[in-house]
Amino acid sequence: MKLPGPDHPITITANPKRVRVSAGGVVIADTTHALTLKEASYPAVQYVPREDANMALLARTERTTHCPYKGDANYFSINANGKSIENSIWTYETPFPAMAEIAGHLAFYPDKVTIEEVA
Repeated sequence: MKLPGPDHPITITANPKRVRVSAGGVVIADTTHALTLKEASYPAVQYVPREDANMALLARTERTTHCPYKGDANYFSINANGKSIENSIWTYETPFPAMAEIAGHLAFYPDKVTIEEVA
């Protein structure tokens, strides 16, 4: 486990905007409680609370990855409009203590879904 610091900063802040995630015209998540995670020089990622996502459209996959800063990630595919978008969502169900805020949240690959921020 590594801790964020000056060489690899990670910040988590509440997003004041509404965040809507859709795939093929189907809304997957819609929230006013997203968290914006900024990590080093990577693009910001919106983490959406699970309770604001349509979990009936999601299917857990076998894929897992490890981040030395956040912990082990699990993945979901989206099943909407008769199509499956494989491993399009990741989640840290038991993140490392420094990243505890993102537990219970989902993050979406922006090249696989549409993520809109609405004022």
